[in-house]
Amino acid sequence: MRILTIKTILKHQKLCQIICSRAKTSSAQYVASRFRDPTFEKLMDKYKNLLKVIVIQDLILANPTNNPSVSLDFLSRLSQKLHLNRGAASFLRKYPHIFHIFYDPNKSQPFCRLTNAAIDISRQEAEAISSFPVVDRLVRLLSMSITKSLPLRAIFKVWRELGLPDDFEDSIISLNSNIFKLSPGNEPNTHILELTDEMHDKSFVASVENWRAIECCKEDCTVERTEIQFAFKHCYPPGMRLSKDFKAKVREWQRLPYAGPYVRMGEKERSKTRIMGLEKRAVAIVHEFLSLTVERMVEVEKISHFRKSFSIDLNIRDLILDHPGIFYLSTKGKRHTIFLREAYEGGCLIDPNPVYNVRRKLLDLVILGRHGMLTNELKSVETCQTEKSCLHDEKKGSSL
Repeated sequence: MRILTIKTILKHQKLCQIICSRAKTSSAQYVASRFRDPTFEKLMDKYKNLLKVIVIQDLILANPTNNPSVSLDFLSRLSQKLHLNRGAASFLRKYPHIFHIFYDPNKSQPFCRLTNAAIDISRQEAEAISSFPVVDRLVRLLSMSITKSLPLRAIFKVWRELGLPDDFEDSIISLNSNIFKLSPGNEPNTHILELTDEMHDKSFVASVENWRAIECCKEDCTVERTEIQFAFKHCYPPGMRLSKDFKAKVREWQRLPYAGPYVRMGEKERSKTRIMGLEKRAVAIVHEFLSLTVERMVEVEKISHFRKSFSIDLNIRDLILDHPGIFYLSTKGKRHTIFLREAYEGGCLIDPNPVYNVRRKLLDLVILGRHGMLTNELKSVETCQTEKSCLHDEKKGSSL
């Protein structure tokens, strides 16, 4: 692998036969040379606009009024930062089912607010999150760390992905002092979230174990019984050619033992763990991390904030690209996003959760765009004309 030095390759020749060797390339070249999966690319095409919509929605809802809104002038100043290439007004008009632009005569400028449909979806999401097992997810995330602790700012990076409420510091952490505790960080104005001593010995089963248990009981099991103990589900996109050499190396990798994401490893044990075992453990940690997210996806930049805490010494992006049967990396929307392959089918989650279902409703409005608006406008015109006609007939009748 490109992440290994020449000396390490020479020292561990036998181990390096397990994985696919590749020529020395830059990280950018490696990303560019990956096999594109049209299903995930189409999905990310829709998501890149949804992410912009969510940012604007949050800005509107952050306004503490009964009918929250923001001025177009304010959004226009953020156009470059939000990657609104044609300006804020143009972007908002693309989604009339979500945003409503109106003129405020008192302030002599146009404003934007959410439509009733968008407000209703936001309310449904808040209700779904309130009944979501967020405490368990947060405990699992902390349990993957060697020290059972994580920087609070790292968790803030992925609060939406984990399905946490936006006030989770007060509504989750403070209300569960028997599980979580906050302590000052090494840098000014930073905090560390950690599990209480009572929670350190709590054991968890990784999500991949559920697949192994089901797969092992199948008559048409796709993985050999000798491999299943340390195997991961591999799903390759249609059209991706797999050589015999590649398949053989994947089978060898499947048999490789490793320490699971929740297994506590001491310094001495880690130093003796073989390189490929550590690499497979890193794959297991990323796999479990994605399994804890609402949509089984996360940006590379966000998960990279956890590398040190999870003791991952490898480049996350290269790690993902090294395992195309487990993960998929999309570069749409000027961001690198990781998907858990096995969780998706036809661009949708196979096993959706309530929060995901609500968020898909907002995505549906994004996909809808301006469709349906012309019909509504014509209906409004027809209604107006009918009312005028009725009024004219009434006046005519009264004059007679």
